Amino acid sequence: MRGFPTLFYKEVLRFWKVAFQTVAAPVLTALLYVLIFANLLDQRHEVYPGIAYATFLVPGLAMMSALQNAFANSSSSLIQSKMTGNVVFILLAPLSNLEFLSAYVLAAILRGLVVGLGVLLVASPFWLPSAREPLWLMMFFVLGVGTFGAFGLVAAIVVDKIDQMAAFQNFVIMPLTFLSGVFFSVHSLPEFWRAAAHLNPVFYMVDGIRFGFFGVSDIRPGASVLVVSACFLASASVAYGLVARGHKLRV
Repeated sequence: MRGFPTLFYKEVLRFWKVAFQTVAAPVLTALLYVLIFANLLDQRHEVYPGIAYATFLVPGLAMMSALQNAFANSSSSLIQSKMTGNVVFILLAPLSNLEFLSAYVLAAILRGLVVGLGVLLVASPFWLPSAREPLWLMMFFVLGVGTFGAFGLVAAIVVDKIDQMAAFQNFVIMPLTFLSGVFFSVHSLPEFWRAAAHLNPVFYMVDGIRFGFFGVSDIRPGASVLVVSACFLASASVAYGLVARGHKLRV
């Protein structure tokens, strides 16, 4: 069992060695979003009764930042290993498929949680109340970043080049996270786009974390956690299947 903690430590060390880029930069970006939108809309728009717009915005930004960074952690690590050829040293080690998958996904979860909690910590003195449902909050956080960590592994296995990964991030990950209700409530959308938003799994993650803070949400939290859990199991199962088959890993 020494292989799993070693690979996990390697993946954690990989992003922690450059924490200014992998943690501080996304936290700063989220803070800039809050500053800009708070000045523009805080006094003009109230999504939930008694909750200022900037306060409404912070949990969604924390989740969006956490998801994007969880995806980036596992995907960038594996695609770089594939391109440089050093993935063979990981495959030759006495690691089971489950250990291989778990090390990458858990490291992605850790980075996502660190970034998400960093956003909340920086914003909390100004815009964020204490969490009303902390257990729901952590459940959605962990399941959400776990889903995107496993999804990043799938993407890194399927694609062959860095530019293909960039296209994946720009045309799949960015639209999913930005159109998930981070900046708005889906009830403010026209009927067609409201229905489309319900097909986006990230919407349930963002809505769930807002329930954890405010105790109110657009969708019942029980339904949201079922959707998010199903997404996590699906992405993890696909990733495990690809790893077990050695798809584009063993040549």
